[in-house]
Amino acid sequence: MRIYRIYLLSAILFFNWCNSYSQEVGKKTKLSLSNVISLAISQSSSVKYAQNRNVNYYWRWRNFKTTFRPQLILSGTMPDFRQTNTPITQPDGSIEFKNISQLKASSTLAFSQYIPQTGTSVYAATSLYGIQDYNNNTLSFSGNPFSIGFSQPIFAYNWAKWARQTEPLVYEEAQKNFVESIEEISLSATSRFFRYLRIQTNFNLATSNLKNSRDNLKIAEVKQKLGEISENDFSRIKLSVLNAQKALSKAEMDLKNADFELKSYIGLDQDLELELEIPLEMTLYEVNPEKALAEALTNRKETPEFKRRLIDAERGLVQAKRNNGLRATVRGSFGLSNSASDLGGVYDNPEKQQTLSLGLSIPILDWGRSKSGVKLAESRRDLILFDVEKDRKDFERGVVVQVEQFNLLEDQIVTAREADKVAKNGYEIALKRFQNGEISITDLNISLAERESAKRDYISSIRSYWESYFLIRILTLYDFEMEQKITYDNPMLNNQ
Repeated sequence: MRIYRIYLLSAILFFNWCNSYSQEVGKKTKLSLSNVISLAISQSSSVKYAQNRNVNYYWRWRNFKTTFRPQLILSGTMPDFRQTNTPITQPDGSIEFKNISQLKASSTLAFSQYIPQTGTSVYAATSLYGIQDYNNNTLSFSGNPFSIGFSQPIFAYNWAKWARQTEPLVYEEAQKNFVESIEEISLSATSRFFRYLRIQTNFNLATSNLKNSRDNLKIAEVKQKLGEISENDFSRIKLSVLNAQKALSKAEMDLKNADFELKSYIGLDQDLELELEIPLEMTLYEVNPEKALAEALTNRKETPEFKRRLIDAERGLVQAKRNNGLRATVRGSFGLSNSASDLGGVYDNPEKQQTLSLGLSIPILDWGRSKSGVKLAESRRDLILFDVEKDRKDFERGVVVQVEQFNLLEDQIVTAREADKVAKNGYEIALKRFQNGEISITDLNISLAERESAKRDYISSIRSYWESYFLIRILTLYDFEMEQKITYDNPMLNNQ
């Protein structure tokens, strides 16, 4: 929760700064990787979706917990007036239509409780029924001042017993999935950031190349007048200017597309001019694979998910067995009842009433349906057991492999950084030598290609580091830099 509040506060402060800074005409707003991530996890549409989904599971959990709490319900019909002709059976068996004009009213106050351990339903209730007959000008009442009862399934599938095992796991999955979703948004923002940065780098290189190509063309034009350059070399220099212009046009178009995509994702104004900063401040450290796997098994949703899937597999088999065999339900009730011509008489010396019944359902001939249903459930359970074990191994292996890849990135970054410096210096030297007439345009183009390739490789290695960094966080939900579990709160639940 502390991490989320830090991100949220920094995003708000940065967003306010962007609004004030963007008012300065001709200025660009510089964004770092942390700025982009802060904005993404505080105001993007993706984070709103994750928060709403988390709220949905929160209320599902709250609703489930109320299922097994006592319920007090008042029900009734007030009034129920009828004036019609109704067929009435006479003592001799004949039927006559009689006109009736009646006003009825009824009410029941019932207290019920479901016992999930045994699947028993118990209740206590009181009810009252009254009828006003306008044709005979009579008023009568009947009711049950007090009654209690129960319903107990025998040999039946008890859904509540299994739901009490799976629903807490579903809620736990949802909580961990929420944290994972926020980290996935960070990874998605990182990918968009580096896509923009790569295109921005291409644009800057294309701009620099066009400037250098035009400078080279001016020098070549002077040399042409002096007869110091061949027509072939002069034509190649002119072609390099055209190629640089074409490359700049493509880079500019790509930059506009990347700019729109990034701003749309993190919720920034499209009129804001951006310039991304290369995230060079990286903490290069090694992650212990055993520590990462332990944190992943503790923090990720897969652990409760695997457990829930195994319970569901066993539940399906039990349900198939119970639904295809002997089923019985015992129902019983005890209470007091009475009728009278006045309301108070209903509660004066009421009589006892009691019931006890046993309902049975026994399959006699089903042509093997019960047996095949159980076998099908057994087959599904075995398949789920196999899938869970496979998914568990794949998950554990995925964590270890990602950690191993992350630990190898340090050498790649150091090598790419040195190669970028060497290629940059090499191009600057080659450019001066070309302008002094010491090397050909072909040699200069080779040096230019080497500089661009080295710069792109360096950006790519930095991108690999940060994406791998966030993948480790997603797979473990643990911050190895701060050495703490990653947590986020949902602002939509703060007032619930």
